[in-house]
Formats: sequence, C-alpha cells, structure tokens
Amino acid sequence: MSLQEAAAEAEALAQAGSERELSQLRAQWDDELEASARSADFRERALAFRAVGMFRWRAKEELLRRGLDDGSPAARGSALLSLELLSRDHPSTVNSVRPFLHKMLADEDENPAVRRLTVLVLKNGSAQRDTVVLLEGLAVDDRADAELRKAAGTVAQGLKRKAQDKR
Repeated sequence: MSLQEAAAEAEALAQAGSERELSQLRAQWDDELEASARSADFRERALAFRAVGMFRWRAKEELLRRGLDDGSPAARGSALLSLELLSRDHPSTVNSVRPFLHKMLADEDENPAVRRLTVLVLKNGSAQRDTVVLLEGLAVDDRADAELRKAAGTVAQGLKRKAQDKR
C-alpha cells in the first residue's frame, strides 16, 4: 500500500468515526510520512502534507507549519488543504499559524492558488481584526485576481458575522 492509498483509507476511517483503526493506521505510517515530508521531490512532500489532513493527524501540525514555508507551491497548497481540514473543528489550528497565513496572503508574488487557499483556511480561525482588515483590503485591490478578491470579501464578511454572533 502506498502513502496515497493509506491516506485515502484514513480519510474513510475518519469519516466513519473509526478512531481506533485510524490510530493504528497512523502508527503504521508515521515514519513513512515524515520521510516523504523531507523528500527532495516536491510531489512526495505535497502528498505527505495532504496526508496529514486526511489522517486527521493533529500531532503533525508542526509538520504543516514547515509545509507553509516549502519552496513548492504544490507543497504549500497541500499543507493549506490539511490545515483547512484540521481547523474546521479547532480554530486554534489556524490561530497558531496566523502570521504565516497573513504573510502568504499579503505577498503579491505568491502563487494565486496558494493565496486563495490561504483565504479559505482563514475562514476557520477566530475573527481577529487584523485578519478582517487584510481580507477587506484584498477584496478591493484591483491588482489581485477576481477570484481572490471575491473569496477575501466573502470570508471577511463571514468573520465579521462570527465576531458579532459572539457578542
């Protein structure tokens, strides 16, 4: 079985709520996942970062932080996809990497798809003012692509509603 197949199996186990089996699968693939994350091949690194989310492997959040700083847009995007998945029920996952996310979003030289994924990850975090201001600025930035502007505006409004609902 390959890491990709194991990740797909882990995803199915997670969706079925089979925590015990998922934990056993994590234990089997721990070393392989770590080795793939250090591979010279960006495709292997991207697969490893994506697998972290599919395994619902909260203990590997530090590995995802490294993925955000990877030289490959594909690897950064995979790390972002896993962060988005892990942060759906745990906003602390986003909050712990917020400075990285802000930097990626503000970087006009960053890959456009990576910037859009960053916006999607930020929607799961807490509604911090600096994030909302950054997103609102992107929503009206004529230099940003239309999809990024639209996503930033939508997420900014969602975060504002989230903040108001808490009051």
